[in-house]
Amino acid sequence: MRPSQVVIHVGTPPEQSPRSSSDFEEISYPVNQSPSWSTRSAREEELPLHYMSEETARRRVLRGPGGNGPPREPSQVSEKEYEIYDDEGKDVYSKMKDLRSPLGSGRLRRPPPPPPTTVSEFIQQNLEHIPPIVYTLLSCWTRFHRIGHSPLVIWDEAHFGKFGSFYLKRQFYFDVHPPLGKMLVALAGLLSGYNGHFDFTSGATYPDDVPYVAMRVMLATFGVALVPLAWYTAVELGMSWRACHLATIMVLLDVGWLCISRFILLDSMLLFFTFTTVFCLAKFHNQQYQSFSFDWWLWLAMTGVSIGCVTSVKWVGMFVTALVGLYTIEDLWEKFGDLRMSTREQMRHWGARVTCLITLPLLLYMMFFKIHFMILSHSGPDDAKMSSLFQANLIGNTFSENPLEIAIGSKITLKNMGWAGGLLHSHVQTYPSGSSQQQVTCYHYKDENNDWIILPRWDEAPYDSDGPIRFLADGDVIRFQHVPTKRNLHSHPIPAPVSKLNNEVSGYGDDKIGDFQDYWVVEVVDDLRRGSKAHVDKIHSLTTRLRLRHQHMGCYLRAGNEILPQWGFKQIEVSCDKEDNPSDIYTYWNVETHINERLPPGNAKFYKTSFIRDFWHLNVAMMTTNNALIPDPDKEDILASKPLDWPFLRLGLRMCGWGANQAKFYLLGTPVIWWGSTLSLFVAVGALGVYLTRKQRKYVDMEPREWDHMIYVGKVAVIGWALHYGMSSSSCYRTAYIDPCIVPFLIMGRVTYLHHYLPTLYFAVLTTAHVFDHFVFTARWLSERTKWIVFGVVVATVFGTFWWFRGVAFGIDGPINEHWGLKWRSTWNMYEE
Repeated sequence: MRPSQVVIHVGTPPEQSPRSSSDFEEISYPVNQSPSWSTRSAREEELPLHYMSEETARRRVLRGPGGNGPPREPSQVSEKEYEIYDDEGKDVYSKMKDLRSPLGSGRLRRPPPPPPTTVSEFIQQNLEHIPPIVYTLLSCWTRFHRIGHSPLVIWDEAHFGKFGSFYLKRQFYFDVHPPLGKMLVALAGLLSGYNGHFDFTSGATYPDDVPYVAMRVMLATFGVALVPLAWYTAVELGMSWRACHLATIMVLLDVGWLCISRFILLDSMLLFFTFTTVFCLAKFHNQQYQSFSFDWWLWLAMTGVSIGCVTSVKWVGMFVTALVGLYTIEDLWEKFGDLRMSTREQMRHWGARVTCLITLPLLLYMMFFKIHFMILSHSGPDDAKMSSLFQANLIGNTFSENPLEIAIGSKITLKNMGWAGGLLHSHVQTYPSGSSQQQVTCYHYKDENNDWIILPRWDEAPYDSDGPIRFLADGDVIRFQHVPTKRNLHSHPIPAPVSKLNNEVSGYGDDKIGDFQDYWVVEVVDDLRRGSKAHVDKIHSLTTRLRLRHQHMGCYLRAGNEILPQWGFKQIEVSCDKEDNPSDIYTYWNVETHINERLPPGNAKFYKTSFIRDFWHLNVAMMTTNNALIPDPDKEDILASKPLDWPFLRLGLRMCGWGANQAKFYLLGTPVIWWGSTLSLFVAVGALGVYLTRKQRKYVDMEPREWDHMIYVGKVAVIGWALHYGMSSSSCYRTAYIDPCIVPFLIMGRVTYLHHYLPTLYFAVLTTAHVFDHFVFTARWLSERTKWIVFGVVVATVFGTFWWFRGVAFGIDGPINEHWGLKWRSTWNMYEE
């Protein structure tokens, strides 16, 4: 086919040529020639005609194949064209470097739009942000609607509201969770005008001067943000627009997430930072084609910041941290196998990950604890959970006024130096078995039953308050007399009630009756200020660490983490350990309170502590206490549930009283979302197995990019679900050594509730959207009409179920038995029976 003639317009020629030098060949301008360029060849060939308007010349416009056809929108451009698009005019070496990174997963790379010149152009370029804006407004309605309907302290508001009050009063407290979430609760109270005076008793009515509605609204904002985060995460994962809508709608309309976000709790913040971690990871993944660029560093650092925040709210955040860790290991392993990458560049990648994903989160985590200690500078109800030195530095504590050197006749309290160790304690109640003598325990609160007097042995002269002062030293043999009951600290060869291999410790006799089983040998370990045992001549309060050995049996006084039954008031068992383990910190004791009118007060300079020691002590104490939260065998906990109950929504959770005259809230997920997401996990794993089997037999079911995308999103969603559901931070302890163990939820002893599944549910929802995306929304064998029908049916079902169960989150008024049709499973304890 003969091409069309070219038309070249060179303008109006001048009357005279501007050049006239004989050094150059002079070519005159064509005058009134035909708009064609003829050749002497019998076959005249002409260049294609191409008219370029000013607008077209100003912009680079993507056109049809071969450069022909009308301009196309980004959504009309093929994936391959985007992948080879170079947006910065880089040289050939830069282009080769970009092509190293696999681009078969995540969001497609799109060319940046030109700067908008009109309002309509601006709107056209930002149409993708309209859906998340609409969903965010809907999320505001669901999270804020009737948020102040119940004026009662609901469920764990009794805990976290009280912790917020401690911050406002600056009183130290102890809790098993890191401080960031509770500091945000306190900030919400501060901004609302709350002064911290309310004690948040469970079920109590909020007084008029407690702005509980404002506090709930501020914390519910974190729940609002879950919805746009779900949208943008689905977009960054490369899902189709229908899948993005589906994932966002499920997050918007799940009554479990909705209910938990509307109260003064930590869960909305935990969910928010879990969502941001996944979002930042997906954003970082999409920057892998341009390593060490500004955006690459930004999203890598933001992933680290999000990790630091999520782990600082609850330790459950370690699960999404593990997901990022697995992604990073795989990424670095792939780079290690890239022989085109230099060793220097490999080291840069390693250094970047260590800096942003380990160092940065750790620094943030420690910073929040530093702020925690700075705010809580006054003595509070939970001081005894911390070391004696830490307590001595709190305002309002008198430990720094203790006489420094311990003497016979001093009234003291003995603090166990194990993690979260308590005070040596006794009370008039006796053991129900064994010796039936007076109980000796460890107690975490200040009480006169913690007081003991140091006295000489029975075969020595009685203590004379007017005689010479005898200071306590290493190797002294003494006895301890309980001040309120006059019983002597005693041990004998009878098994302890819980630690059967150890000997029982009891209170025996009085100030006149006793025997050689009351004798204890003081063994100095070291001193936190003076150093090793060789530098300790006299035992000091607060700083000297010592062990107490029973003189007759050779066992050591120990207070581990064994909890006594209800007859022991759930206090910590004290026993005499037959095993001589010098490094067992639970056999270490120090004198905490020291009263002796014959001795001068000590000097505060001897009682300095360090942040690192306090930080480590508090974290191990949190771990120890969290591990001790086990179901009470003496009573049935109707609120607790088991992990196998969660994916199938077997049980809900009553969050408040169930009286007819109060609003009732029942923590329960939208059944269609929970059951459907659980089913999608089985479908995803089954489909992967089928595809791998067919791939092994050389069947080609999809293009390479489709395969890479399916595997990538599946890893994030399914592995993220498995990490959250199957694992929980717990700790196993062997004597003094801390042996951290990661054990499955299914076999751990800690008491569990339905809300523990809420972070896990997010990954199940992503899996659901991914399964629909792969089998329906992007399926080539389905028509657009069919895809629309499936999408509409699924969304309508989700919305309809949400609307049916909306009352469990917004509050059910009146007698519960009048609200029929809510008990879809016989195990849901919604109705009165």
